[in-house]
Amino acid sequence: MEGTINGSLNLIGYGLSAIGGGIGVGLVFAAYINGVARQPEAQRVLQPIAFLGLALTEALAILGLVFAFVL
Repeated sequence: MEGTINGSLNLIGYGLSAIGGGIGVGLVFAAYINGVARQPEAQRVLQPIAFLGLALTEALAILGLVFAFVL
C-alpha cells in the first residue's frame, strides 16, 4: 500500500523522554550554578543535591528507554 509508514511509536516515546531528560538536567544545573553564584560558600551543600538531581533525571530517561523496548 502506498503512503503507509511502518515502525513503532515506542521510539517516538523514547525520543520525548530523552528530550525531557535533557531539559531536566539543564534545569538542575542552571539552579546549581545560580545558587553557587549567589552564595559561593554553599557549594559543598548544593553540589551533592545537584548530582542527585542529575541521577534521578537520567534514571527517568533510562526508564523511558526500557519501556520503549519492553512495551
